[in-house]
Amino acid sequence: MYRLAHYMLSFFFVIFFIGCGNQTATRPVPTAVPTTALGAIGTPIPTAVPTATPDMLTPPLTNLTDECVTEFDPEVDYFPEKVTLEEATGWKIEYFNHYKIITVLNPWRDADVQFRYVLLQCGTPPPDLKDNTLLIEIPVQRVVAMSTTQLPHLDELGLLDRLVGVDSFLYINNETVRQKIAAGELVEIGSGGQVNVEQALDLNPDLIMTYGVGNPEFDAHPKLLEAGLKVVLNSEYMESTPLGRAEWIKFTAAFFNQEMAANKAYAAIANRYREIAAKAREVANKPTVFANAPFRGTWYMPGGKSYVAQLLADAGATYLWADDTSSGSQPLSFEEVFERAQNADFWLNPGSAKSLSELQQIDERFSQFTAFQKGNVFNNNKRLNENGGNDYWETGVTNPHLILADLIKILHPELLPDHELFFYQQLAP
Repeated sequence: MYRLAHYMLSFFFVIFFIGCGNQTATRPVPTAVPTTALGAIGTPIPTAVPTATPDMLTPPLTNLTDECVTEFDPEVDYFPEKVTLEEATGWKIEYFNHYKIITVLNPWRDADVQFRYVLLQCGTPPPDLKDNTLLIEIPVQRVVAMSTTQLPHLDELGLLDRLVGVDSFLYINNETVRQKIAAGELVEIGSGGQVNVEQALDLNPDLIMTYGVGNPEFDAHPKLLEAGLKVVLNSEYMESTPLGRAEWIKFTAAFFNQEMAANKAYAAIANRYREIAAKAREVANKPTVFANAPFRGTWYMPGGKSYVAQLLADAGATYLWADDTSSGSQPLSFEEVFERAQNADFWLNPGSAKSLSELQQIDERFSQFTAFQKGNVFNNNKRLNENGGNDYWETGVTNPHLILADLIKILHPELLPDHELFFYQQLAP
């Protein structure tokens, strides 16, 4: 069942990840929050969280990442460390003295709902809100991550010790998480409509972080919310820029009061990305590029406003569909792609193929592309685990500078002479 779910989710993510943009970010929050986003106010403070010492009665200089407040002062700002967003457009955060409000603006493509979460500093009273929105006491101590893309957030923030469950063990690449699996420290709860609600309840998590695609067959959050669990939707895959997706580390950090760590991590990623992008954007010769391969007879080509198109522009490429105005993917026929890309210099991400011969076996016509004939075909499947879990979709989302470095090495190797391909590999004959 996990393998089937992974296969189906991969199909959705191939379509969504190759360039879904923020379609509803400017839509106002509905006056009535969706029933699936509602929860009870006043969840008891987790007993595992230590209480604050008397000296914390003075305004804190840093966020309380492990403690609860013992004597509440409504005039004190308990979140002196805050995040602001630079690139991400799919969510927003509002700070108040003892709570935060996060709104997920664009949970999935063409969504007509938004989700609002109140993050309450433990040891303080819940706010008086018009809507009975889902309330989560922070800092979170026990978390379940239902997407491998969330694991690098926890790792970078030093929070993997708080991970108690995942959707599936099969496709995880993070070595520390794999060690926790081997030690019996993590539990699988399944995914989508087949999620094991009883298993999730037994874990007693403070937070379950998942995602949504707007299809009950693939969405776990309705059942989990119905069971009274604290569930939030992370929709980083809807961002239309590489750094916008990476900036969702700040979203995760807010639930742990780890804003300062997230600011530092994102700044390092963004600075490195922009530094190497500046080199590639100055090149005079920009080779032509196309991407992907047909899936069940349809070639889903990243739109010209997608994050893939942004990566290629930043890598000094001429993307052949850059004139397209979509942030999603365009369904095309083989003939439509061949007409435009027959003489392209490079072909990237051709499905699951690991060699040119394997690619040719899928469709003999592929050998007619100039990029195929020159051997300029590169795939992002260099880092696969034994079950086919691709680290490109795990580590790469939070670290787009690594993807960009690979693309620059492929297209302009002289710009990064010491870089070795991390996610990509050239297809052998």
